[in-house]
Amino acid sequence: MRKILLAALLIAATGIQAKTLVAYFSATGTTKAAAQKIAKAQNATLWEIQPAEPYTAADLDWRNKQSRSSVEMNDPEARPAIKRCTDVTPYDTIYVGYPIWWGICPRIINSWIDNNLFQLEGKTLIPFATSGGSGIEKSVEYLRKTYPSLTWQDGKLQ
Repeated sequence: MRKILLAALLIAATGIQAKTLVAYFSATGTTKAAAQKIAKAQNATLWEIQPAEPYTAADLDWRNKQSRSSVEMNDPEARPAIKRCTDVTPYDTIYVGYPIWWGICPRIINSWIDNNLFQLEGKTLIPFATSGGSGIEKSVEYLRKTYPSLTWQDGKLQ
């Protein structure tokens, strides 16, 4: 509540409105739909985190230990290439959306954060996720542990 009041006072005093970004990765379209709803509700800019090499259905087969997603998720250092980066400097609040893979965010989210790490410091990051059965708590704990210099909210499963 205090943050909302401070933001309202800042806007009233300066005429500057806080900017919000919704950055998301969606392999199947489910997270994209959630991101679009959040962006509309928050009057935010929408940005899709796209892999340089799109994922195929075979890549996403979690039952196949040799599939691309399985190989990436089993390697904590994996950082899939991103098609293009975004400038996060104009934004104060950033929603970060992803599907839950192996209980956490896909490694492409790490790629995006790593590419923007210094620009993300001091911003409010709000994770949101989609899942067929897992909660978001483990993924938020993972993000906080992996990126302790960033300010993470608790997040919400969509």
